[in-house]
Amino acid sequence: MILAVTILHVIVSIGLILVVLLQTGKGAEMGAVFGGSSSTIFGSSGAGNFLTRLTTGMAIVFMITSLTLGYFSGRHSSTSVFDTRSESAPARPAQPAPGAAPQTLPPPSAQQTPTPQPTPAPQK
Repeated sequence: MILAVTILHVIVSIGLILVVLLQTGKGAEMGAVFGGSSSTIFGSSGAGNFLTRLTTGMAIVFMITSLTLGYFSGRHSSTSVFDTRSESAPARPAQPAPGAAPQTLPPPSAQQTPTPQPTPAPQK
């Protein structure tokens, strides 16, 4: 159901953007960009009444889908991988790659720290 509401919300959002861009503004003929006056496309009464009602309807559907998606996202219980992990299975150490030589470190007593060498005096 959430997927259907999300798809409807995206379609209504794109439609609302297009309907708002088709409307003529005060002093600006944005609707005439698509090849002539908008009143010839929508009939003699003009596009104002039709586009205004369409914008209102789409805005109402947009708000309802927004509230519905917000409600469902608040109710959705979030789970993570750590919530479903069982404690009975002990963690296994990582296995080396097949054919790789095992890496061994010398014991800490065998490791020696390098002794600092004196710096030679600069030559003139």
